[in-house]
Amino acid sequence: MRKLRMKILAVVLLVSIVMIGCTDNTLNDEKKEGNIEEEENYDPEYGGKITIPISPVNTINPLLNKSESLYDFYRLVYEGLFEFNENHDIEKLLVDSYKIENRGRTINIKLKDNVKWHDGEDFTSKDVKFTIDALKHAARDSIYRDILEQYFSAIKPENIEHIFNVNIIDDKNVEINFDRSYSNALESLTFPIFPQHKFKNGSGGNDFDKLLSDKEDYTFIGTGPYKFVDYEKMKFIELEANNEWWKGKPYINTIVGKIIEDDVTVTSFNSRGVDLAKVSGRDWDKYSDNANTKIYEYVTNNYEFLGFNFRKTIFNNENGKIIRKAIAYGIDIKNIIEKNYMGNATESDLPLLYKSWLINEDAIKYEYDPDEAKDILKKAGFVDSNKDGILETPDGKKLEFKLLTNSYNSLRTGTADMIIKDLKEIGISIIPDYTIKNEEMVSDDEIEKDWGNITSRIKKGDFDIVLIGWEFSETPDLSFAFHSQEIKKGNNFIAYKNPKMDQLLVEAFNAQSREEKKEKYHDIQDILLEDLPYVGLFFRNNALLIDNRIKGDINPKSYDLYKDIYKWFIPKELQNNPSGDNDGSDKNK
Repeated sequence: MRKLRMKILAVVLLVSIVMIGCTDNTLNDEKKEGNIEEEENYDPEYGGKITIPISPVNTINPLLNKSESLYDFYRLVYEGLFEFNENHDIEKLLVDSYKIENRGRTINIKLKDNVKWHDGEDFTSKDVKFTIDALKHAARDSIYRDILEQYFSAIKPENIEHIFNVNIIDDKNVEINFDRSYSNALESLTFPIFPQHKFKNGSGGNDFDKLLSDKEDYTFIGTGPYKFVDYEKMKFIELEANNEWWKGKPYINTIVGKIIEDDVTVTSFNSRGVDLAKVSGRDWDKYSDNANTKIYEYVTNNYEFLGFNFRKTIFNNENGKIIRKAIAYGIDIKNIIEKNYMGNATESDLPLLYKSWLINEDAIKYEYDPDEAKDILKKAGFVDSNKDGILETPDGKKLEFKLLTNSYNSLRTGTADMIIKDLKEIGISIIPDYTIKNEEMVSDDEIEKDWGNITSRIKKGDFDIVLIGWEFSETPDLSFAFHSQEIKKGNNFIAYKNPKMDQLLVEAFNAQSREEKKEKYHDIQDILLEDLPYVGLFFRNNALLIDNRIKGDINPKSYDLYKDIYKWFIPKELQNNPSGDNDGSDKNK
C-alpha cells in the first residue's frame, strides 16, 4: 500500500488575524529567525518618508505602462471593486455588499458610502460604469487591446468581453451583467476604477480615448491611501498620504517613487538610495545577518514542474502513469529546495496557487518515498535485466529519458541534476538534454537563442520530459494547460488528453456560484493527482528587503507587494534619517 501523507496548505485565518502586528509573516518567522531579531517595541507614529524604486516611465498614465514595479506603485493610488486575499479568494474593497444572481450572470453591487476621489468628489456608480465601458472599448479596438494585456493581471480582453453591460441603479448601486455564467466574474472586477468626471469630452460625454491614450496631460486621481503630488520625468513620482482616505490616514506621510533601472535596484538599496528592493532566486541570504535590513519572504506565482510528452507511447498508456507516479515518489523535493534554492521555494504537488481557497486540503498527495517508487515499478513488471540498476519495461525497453531545460538557468540545471541523481536510485535513467553554463559568462544573445531553441522544441514536441515553469494568474483557469483544445494552440504543450478533465474545466469556468466552482476544482485536483500530467515541484519564493527603520505590519504578497502599506510607520526618532535623499526631489519631508 502506498505511503501517503496529508499536506496542510492553509493557515487558520483567525490565528493570522490575531498575529498581525505582533510578528512578521509566518513564512519569515520560520525561515528567517536569524534576521528578524527582538527589538524595541514602537508605537505607530505619523510622518516620515520612504523611497520606493520604480521602473523608468515615459508617462504617468498607468494604463500605458507594463512594469511590475509600477503595477505595485499605482496600487497605492487606485483601488478596485474587489481585491485578492492571502488565499487568492476575493474580498470586497470599494464594495459594501454584493449579490450574484441570474444563475451567475448578474452581480448586483452596493458601493461604499464614504469613499471620495482625491479631489473631493464622491465615488459613484458612474465611475464604475465609465471604467468598465472604457475597458470594453479598449478590448474591441486593436489599437488599445494590448493595453489590457500590459496592465493589472486581472484585466484581460477575454475577461472584460464577458461583461455584457452595466446598468446604473442609483449613485451607490450598480448592476453588472455577463454574457454567460462565468465563475471568474468577481476576479475580473479587481481592476482599478477611474474617475469619470475627469474624462469628459467637449460635449459632456465620456472620453474613453483620453483615459486610454493620454501620455502628457494625464489626471492622476484615485481613491487609494496616497495621492499624487509631483512628477519629474525620468526622476521621481511623489505621493502624499490621503488624510481623507475611507480607511483612515496612513502613518507614513510621503512616498517617493524613485525612477531607476531594474538591474540597479539592489545596488541602490545597498547605498540607501531606496528603502526597499525586491529580490529573487538566492539573492537575499547574504542579508540575513545585516542589522539594518529586514527580509520579508513570500511565495510567488511562479510554478516549477516536470512535464511529460504524451505524444510518446511510453507516457500515453497505463505504464506511463505508473512511471509518472514512480517519478513523483522518487524525487526528493525538500532536498532540492534546501540545497539548490537555499530554502527559498515552497513545495507544491499542484498547479494551484499556494494556499488557494480552491485546494482540497484533505486530499492525499505524494511524498518522497524511493522504496514505494521501486515497489510500484516492480509490481508493474519493470525489471533490471542487465543488473546495472536501470529498469526495463515488460517488453524490454530501457527506462531512459532525456530531460530538457534551459541551460543558462543555474537554478533549473541544478534542480535537473538532483532529479537525475534521485531517479537513478529508483532505476530510471535520465539523460541531460542541456548544457550547464556559467550564467555570468553567457551573453544576452546566447540566453535568447537558448530559450528560443527550447520553446521551438517544446512546440514541435521534440522532448521526453521538460523541466520548466508557469507564472500563474490570480484568476484561476487551468484550461490553458490541460484542456485538449489547447494542444493546437501550444499551451497544452505536453498534449495531455482526458475527456473528464475537459468537461470539468468547462464546468468550473461556467460555475454559477463560488461553492460550485470550488467543488469542480476539487474534482480537477483529484484527476491531476491521479493522472499526473505534471509532476509538481514547488513555487519559487521572492523577498522584499526593507530598511530596518520601517516598522509595522509588513507582509508582502505576490498579488500586492506593498500590502497594507498604510499600516507601515517610522518611529519619530528615525524619521529624520531617510534614505533616498538623492531621489531627484528637492523636497525634504
